[in-house]
Amino acid sequence: MSNHTIVMEFFLMEFSNSRELRMVHAFLFLLIYLETLTGNLLIILVVTLDQGLHTPMYFFLKNLSFLDACLISITVPKFILNSLSHRSSISLPGCVLQVLLVIHFAGSELFLLTAMSYDRYVAICHPLHYEVLMNKGFCVQMAAASWVAGSVFGVLYSAGTFSLSFCGSRKLAHFFCDVPSLLKISCSKTHIIIHVSEAIGVVYALLCVGCISFSYISIFNIVLKMPSLQSRSKAFSTCVPHLIVVATFFMTGVMAYLKPIPDYPDLLDFVVSVFYCVAPPSLNPIIYSLRNKEIKVALSSILWKLNHCGFNVKINRISL
Repeated sequence: MSNHTIVMEFFLMEFSNSRELRMVHAFLFLLIYLETLTGNLLIILVVTLDQGLHTPMYFFLKNLSFLDACLISITVPKFILNSLSHRSSISLPGCVLQVLLVIHFAGSELFLLTAMSYDRYVAICHPLHYEVLMNKGFCVQMAAASWVAGSVFGVLYSAGTFSLSFCGSRKLAHFFCDVPSLLKISCSKTHIIIHVSEAIGVVYALLCVGCISFSYISIFNIVLKMPSLQSRSKAFSTCVPHLIVVATFFMTGVMAYLKPIPDYPDLLDFVVSVFYCVAPPSLNPIIYSLRNKEIKVALSSILWKLNHCGFNVKINRISL
């Protein structure tokens, strides 16, 4: 029990000891954070306001944007504050909360990406049954299931991790609290709860990968048989952004969690950790906005209406 009461804070990885460089990092991360929040919140706003986007595909996209905004808000603001205050510590409750929420939102996003692939599968392979299979109730259930799955893994991993003893170094090889870095500094010899959680997590990830793979194999088999080039192009245009998002999510996750945790992190380790936490949430709005004509049209329509309303208000004030 004494080991648990002694550890009241951990020390996060720093990129540089130079005050000037830390300020530059804080400014760059602030720009990335604001871009990510703006992009994801804009997608949520556009999908909510435009009646033409009230479809299952955009319902899941809106939920994905919300998860991305939450995921990056757990880690990046803390890093910015630490850089500006020249501190690298995080309290024990703060560390527990970071592990819980990062695992929760990452697990939820994985389930949601699987649901999005199923939506595309039904839309392309079973178009006549699309409205029946992808009804509003089913979509809400899938979104709720993603939150439940994320919560289960968040509780499992955080409870398992912080049931261990931390009696040695408290310096983490990461700029936020994550499970591998905490296991690296733990002095507990047995990690049974964590090993069980990891096994469940691997099975969960493999099931999601299997479902996504099956969906897109079936989709490509159907699309390649379409006689019309326009139909093939339209089908691919709805699938490519999702495939890029899935690939980015898995590639960054594999890079972060399969790479051995070093005793003395270097620049490459910092870049990998940043890429894993920042790339998916910040790139997703860009990928969908650049590849999706309906999002662009809806955004243009909303901006035109706002400008038109502002112009009318200005005219009315002048006339008064």
